[in-house]
Amino acid sequence: MHRVMIASYRHTAYPSAWLAGACGLLYSVSFVLIARASPGLGAGLSGLFLLAGGVFGASALLGLYIRLEPAGGGYALWALVFGLAGALAATLHGGYDLANAIHPPDQASSLPSAIDPRGLGTFGIAGIAMLAFAYLMGRDASFPRNLSYLGYLSGALLIVIYLARLIILSATSPLVLLPAAIEGFIVNPAWYVWLGFALRRPA
Repeated sequence: MHRVMIASYRHTAYPSAWLAGACGLLYSVSFVLIARASPGLGAGLSGLFLLAGGVFGASALLGLYIRLEPAGGGYALWALVFGLAGALAATLHGGYDLANAIHPPDQASSLPSAIDPRGLGTFGIAGIAMLAFAYLMGRDASFPRNLSYLGYLSGALLIVIYLARLIILSATSPLVLLPAAIEGFIVNPAWYVWLGFALRRPA
C-alpha cells in the first residue's frame, strides 16, 4: 500500500514542481518589471503568483519528502516542516498582497506585515528548508549532485534576501534587488523545474 501511495503522488509532485517554478518566475516578472509600468497591476499579479507558488511549492516539497524519507528519516521530516511553513507563509503573504491590490486600503502603512514580517517565512524559513533539502539530496544517489548544489545556492540567496529586507527597508536597494533578481529570475525557477524532472523518474 505504501508503494502504491508513493507512485500515485509522484504524478502530482512533479507537475507541481514545474508549476511552482513557473509561478516563481512570473512573480519576479510581475514584482520587478510589470510593477514599474503599472504598480497596481504588478502588485496584484505578484500577489497572485506568490499565492499560487506557495500552494504548488508545498505539493512539490511533499513529493520530495516522500522520496527522501526512507534514507533521511527525521531529518527529512524536519526539512518538510520548515518547507511547508515557508510555503504557507508565501501563500498567506500573496493572498494579503492580492487582497490589498484588489481593494487598496484607505491609508498605506509602513509597518511590516504581521503575516510574514519582512518575508520571514517566504524567504528566511524557506531558505532554511532549502538548505536542509539540498543536504539530504546530496546524500541520495537518485538526485543529480548539481541539483543539490543549486539548492544550496537557492537556500543561501533566500536567507540573504530576508536579511536584506530586514535590515534595509527599501525594496529598491541594489543590496535587495540583486540577490532577489538572481534567485527569482534564475535560481529558484531552475531548481523547481529540475526537481520536477527528478521527481518524474521513479526512485
